[in-house]
Amino acid sequence: MLKKKSVDDINVKGKRVLVRCDFNVPLQDGKITDEVRIVEALPTIKKLINDGGKVILCSHLGKPKGVPKPELSLAPVAVRLSEVLGKEVKFAKDDNVVGENAKAAVAAMQDGDVVLLENTRYREEETKNIDTFSEELASLCDVFVNDAFGTAHRAHCSNVGVTKYVDTAVVGYLMQKEIEFLGNAVNNPKRPFVAILGGSKVSSKISVIDNLLDKVDTLIIGGGMAYTFMKAQGEEVGKSLLEADYLDYAKDMLAKAEKKGVKLLIPIDTVVAKEFSNDTEFKTVKSGEIEADWQGLDIGEETRKLFADAIKDAKTVVWNGPMGVFEMSNFANGTIAIAEALADIDATTIIGGGDSAAAVNQLGFGDKMSHISTGGGASLEFLEGKELPGVAAANNK
Repeated sequence: MLKKKSVDDINVKGKRVLVRCDFNVPLQDGKITDEVRIVEALPTIKKLINDGGKVILCSHLGKPKGVPKPELSLAPVAVRLSEVLGKEVKFAKDDNVVGENAKAAVAAMQDGDVVLLENTRYREEETKNIDTFSEELASLCDVFVNDAFGTAHRAHCSNVGVTKYVDTAVVGYLMQKEIEFLGNAVNNPKRPFVAILGGSKVSSKISVIDNLLDKVDTLIIGGGMAYTFMKAQGEEVGKSLLEADYLDYAKDMLAKAEKKGVKLLIPIDTVVAKEFSNDTEFKTVKSGEIEADWQGLDIGEETRKLFADAIKDAKTVVWNGPMGVFEMSNFANGTIAIAEALADIDATTIIGGGDSAAAVNQLGFGDKMSHISTGGGASLEFLEGKELPGVAAANNK
């Protein structure tokens, strides 16, 4: 298992430490509406403050696309961080991120001080990983800490490029936790190992399915992507979501599962609706019996039982993607059933970010899971078996 140096392996006393956080928080009228990402960043920040580092924080927020947009400024994050840390977090307000304010603020730092830089994506070089900006960021620090798993699958200046110009590059506690949970789950799981994939598209999960079939004992497929598998087995799916270009791929995966002795479960009944709306007429039908002008929006009751049964003896479960249109209460029951089944078992349960993380948290099951990943796209690429640039760039142990 890849071992990366972490904040526990270095001494930062008196050193300038640049920390790449994930402060990509939702804002409404300049107010932070969900501060999970700020809370998740605190253990690493507090550790570096307590060790006497000069802590310089950076992050992106939204997609300003290289243009300074006042509504995407990190200023509100500096205010909230000051409150939760109980000490001033100085905001370096430079539209060019590493400007006069940032340089002056860093030069004036005492051990244990904290400075937050402006949105790294105000600079168009950031997402293109252009050396000039990486070098400017590196000029502010002696040590680099990457604690932003949510962007680990992208090679940008503030998480990968900067490491070219800094000798010491390590991961923070959040990154370390993600690497350990997701990495161990995929490469060294306690068995039986069950993976549950949902969400709308097969196309976005192709490599994940392929990689997981080499690793798991059972693969459960629900959500919109299930209809492509049903159709591949010759079942009628009506107006349900279907990716016709991927029928052959679905057939190949069903064959691969059989050859490998992996149980591949797809829905045996479906909650179908007349329209894509919570207020429409709906009913439950057996698989293969979806009428031409109806569409599947959730897994049915028999399927919920089937899936819950398949989970109950598992020792490791990874779940990515809801079972139905969980934003609509009439079609949330499949997703709720999976969350309840996971909450009830004695196993390592890992929720792979994105919609499934939102569903588990909204339904109040968050504290029952072993680990909820903070990165949707990053956790998917991890499950594909890809090396993430943001992880690769940190020093090895």
